[in-house]
Amino acid sequence: MKVILLERVERLGGLGDVVSVRDGFARNFLLPQSKALRATEGNLKVFEAQKAEIESRNAAARASASRAAERLDGKSYVLIRQAGDSGQLYGSVTARDVTDAIAAEGGRVERAMVVLDKPIKTLGLHTVKLRLHAEVATTVTINVARSADEAERQARGEDVIASRFEADRASDAEAAADMIEGGAGAQESFEN
Repeated sequence: MKVILLERVERLGGLGDVVSVRDGFARNFLLPQSKALRATEGNLKVFEAQKAEIESRNAAARASASRAAERLDGKSYVLIRQAGDSGQLYGSVTARDVTDAIAAEGGRVERAMVVLDKPIKTLGLHTVKLRLHAEVATTVTINVARSADEAERQARGEDVIASRFEADRASDAEAAADMIEGGAGAQESFEN
């Protein structure tokens, strides 16, 4: 199906381009989202008549997205989640969780704007891309931790999983040394 793009669509084209796409992509995404019109003679005339208005609307949306990107760029958000000793989450962090964390601090981002290349399933600092407009993107850091104290330690750069294993290893070594010195390893001699 041939369509006229009403805004820039990644990997497809820019405003005003007439491109050929699969029917399902056009019917299920481009047309309902008002990102394109069917490329008919009538629609081509309507597009040419309204091209200046469409371009100005797109420029205003891009400017608004740029201002929002400046406010969000590089910010860090903390998500408290339950996790196992190895740092594996019981579940995962989704786009909805990211939007809720941003909204809790006064930002406005829709779920469709969050680009998660792979699900977040471990503790730590994760960089998440936000596509606020077809031409404007920014990144935020999601700090996934088990507690607020752990989140602060991660923000300072400490690897909480490795430090926890080191603490466990040190306490195990101390317990083993205590057992060897006089605990379970010592034998008493009994004289009758």
